[in-house]
Amino acid sequence: MKRLLFALASLLLCGCAQQRSYIPVDSAPGRTDSLPDLGPAPELTNEMWLNVDAPLRLADLRGKVVILEMWTFGCINCQNVMPSLKEWHSKYKDEGLVIIGNHYPEFSYETDLKNLQDAIVRFDIQYPIAQDNDGATWRAYKNQYWPTLYLIDKQGHIRYVHIGEGRYRETEANIEALLEE
Repeated sequence: MKRLLFALASLLLCGCAQQRSYIPVDSAPGRTDSLPDLGPAPELTNEMWLNVDAPLRLADLRGKVVILEMWTFGCINCQNVMPSLKEWHSKYKDEGLVIIGNHYPEFSYETDLKNLQDAIVRFDIQYPIAQDNDGATWRAYKNQYWPTLYLIDKQGHIRYVHIGEGRYRETEANIEALLEE
């Protein structure tokens, strides 16, 4: 019984995301020729946005590099990625990086807008957040895990996907390379 409880607790603590990527992660970071073109990024159709005056659309962000993060505020793995996202936002926003947090809830309390607003304040998130309670953006990207980062180039194509925590240096090198394109 103790082993079962331990296994269940381990799954809950570590289970928001598996460490897996859709693309090879051993490609040379920071070289855009090593980043495959994974096709056009699906357009964002979210209507509820926070930290921004109007809904964002990828078509309006051409010429910018976009990180689209699939997250939910109750996920510890998502919380562990936040410091890097906040650092990149601060460091690269004036160079053309736009970070968008697509909040797709895992649990019912995460669907409440007030709870999401409180979490944004609590975690001091400054970049735009889209509420995706109906999962339209989540499904458009065929996403399965929290957190997942999609790195979208200036032409609106997905160039890098990372699931889970880690690979922060690799991700930052790829951000820098796409900003230089």
